[in-house]
Amino acid sequence: MKYKNYTLHSYKDIPQITKLSSEQIEAVRVVGNVLPFKSNNYVVEQLIDWNNIPNDPIFTLTFPRKEMLSKTHYNKVAGLLQNETGPRTSQAFQEEVNKIRLKLNPNPAGQENNVPSLEGNKLHGIQHKYRETALFFPSQGQTCHAYCTFCFRWPQFTGLKDLRFAMKEADLLHRYLLKNKKVTDVLFTGGDPLTTKARILSNYIEPLLSKEFDHIQNIRIGTKVLGYWPYRFLTDQDADELLFLFERVNKAGKHLALQTHFNHPAELSTDAVKQAIDRIRNTGTQMRTQSPLMRNINDKPEIWATMWKEQVRLGLIPYYMFVARDTGSKAFFELPLVKAWNIFRKAYSDVSGIARTVRGPSMSCSPGKIQVLGVSEVKGEKVFVLRFLQCRNPNLVDIPFFAEYDPKATWLDDLKPAFGEKEFFFEKDNLMKKAYKDDEFMWE
Repeated sequence: MKYKNYTLHSYKDIPQITKLSSEQIEAVRVVGNVLPFKSNNYVVEQLIDWNNIPNDPIFTLTFPRKEMLSKTHYNKVAGLLQNETGPRTSQAFQEEVNKIRLKLNPNPAGQENNVPSLEGNKLHGIQHKYRETALFFPSQGQTCHAYCTFCFRWPQFTGLKDLRFAMKEADLLHRYLLKNKKVTDVLFTGGDPLTTKARILSNYIEPLLSKEFDHIQNIRIGTKVLGYWPYRFLTDQDADELLFLFERVNKAGKHLALQTHFNHPAELSTDAVKQAIDRIRNTGTQMRTQSPLMRNINDKPEIWATMWKEQVRLGLIPYYMFVARDTGSKAFFELPLVKAWNIFRKAYSDVSGIARTVRGPSMSCSPGKIQVLGVSEVKGEKVFVLRFLQCRNPNLVDIPFFAEYDPKATWLDDLKPAFGEKEFFFEKDNLMKKAYKDDEFMWE
């Protein structure tokens, strides 16, 4: 299949756009000027059921809808657009839109606090939140074949340059890793690193295979390519070169893991994605799967159970069910934590042990990844039972803690400590700040 993408400036070229009402078409334009829009012919032609609009999950996953902005913000942008006459919007318009964007929590979970330094200079293309794992944002891979409407990294694709994480200097990445020998895992992320050319990706990865980087055991690549453009591994010009790179990593004794994003079973249904998975597996690479749980897309346990079973059948490892982050269009996708937990446990109970590698529902918030273990009664009080799967302070991982039961809570910030406590255990005595100082794995 020859690749063709659709953006905010070409969405009317989509043949199926005539199936949308005038109001739905206008919503693409209005919301797409705040939260970025991009799709491609594979998504449009092979994944979306255009006879099920607007309820089709892949349509909702990739096409902006009116409800993804508040009424106030939607009407504001719609009014501003009435004064725009050219094909490109004015600087004054962009300034007003950026004011709205800044109200949508563009960098959730304190990501700016994860940026390390090297020799006194901030490395804005690296995040280092957990001791063992450093994230790298190659500047050439800060786009995707299609943009998810829920994406918590939507500022990567807008004009908010001060909020964008990206770096093209491979040397800085390698120097930082040599200085931080406690790092065992490097996660290439974005955007989507696999949108970049194989030769460019190789410049970042190949040096990590040498003896001086023995402490780097695992190389991860976060990607949505399998879901949105599996031809990356089949017919793209450098598809074979990319797979040869995967082989070299594995033969060098490193563990290569693709952190693959599948949000709905429909993304696993095409012949192209199945062939791509087979080609990747033949390189010795493992694929772990993850997705947020989202209203209007995958908020039924049957969907998750079906997806996990099919992933296992195809040789993938179910890894994470996330809670949708508190950014962008979260109000459209969010679910109460208690409902998220019930969906997880019902789906979990419907699969065999081989699929129970998955963990969730997990909130990636400022102190770390917090899993909702369940709802229980302790000392006569109904509570949420929680634990850290990952934490800025690794000494706090896997310690159960409790929050007051709140049937409406959708995020950690909505929860209060149980049993009359004034703060959660990890907030006491500045344990988070103490982690930075004592473990020597942060920043300086």
